[in-house]
Amino acid sequence: MQLILASASPARLATLTNAGINPIVRVSNVDEETIEANMGSSTPSEIAQALAQAKCEKVTQELADSNELTPNTIVIGCDSVFELNGKPYGKPENAAQAKSRWQEMMNATGILHTGHYITFTNEHGEQNTAEATASTQVHLGELTEDEMDAYVKSGEPLAVAGGFTLDGLGGAFVQGVTGDPSNVVGISLPTVRKLLTELGITWTNLWNQAR
Repeated sequence: MQLILASASPARLATLTNAGINPIVRVSNVDEETIEANMGSSTPSEIAQALAQAKCEKVTQELADSNELTPNTIVIGCDSVFELNGKPYGKPENAAQAKSRWQEMMNATGILHTGHYITFTNEHGEQNTAEATASTQVHLGELTEDEMDAYVKSGEPLAVAGGFTLDGLGGAFVQGVTGDPSNVVGISLPTVRKLLTELGITWTNLWNQAR
């Protein structure tokens, strides 16, 4: 069984690894900005799901084109979008935007949407797919000006959807979550397990065997 993670996110990789799954990382390099621009008035959850599908399908096609898509290959694509007051927030473009967003997000509750899209090529070479979007409420705290400046200066907010993390430096600024915490990190383990089950794959059979 070969499991491919179509994402460059260290947090997604660490989440899977800590759960006993050892994926092979294959970065999709999809043009996220163009995809989002073409989606018009789509909701944040729809954007997250579309980006996850694009990542998964691109990596799956690249594997097929290079004859690396062997039987029993799983490809997982994920993408996260933070929603605040109905607006989507991806990765901040620069430090000034990251700080501006945090000024909006303080003492607020937003929703972190993570799209999941999986392709599975079975032992007969047949390809099946499963998809789902998971959403988790995130309750953010209040930062002092010095804390906000230090956090933005760290560079971490520029690398993640919404401009914050739960599993890194930003964890101290998250008051709590309602829903699946792993979803906030960027990949919902219960969601992935459910989707794999739909595809006939037992989660525990992947423990430390997918490399």
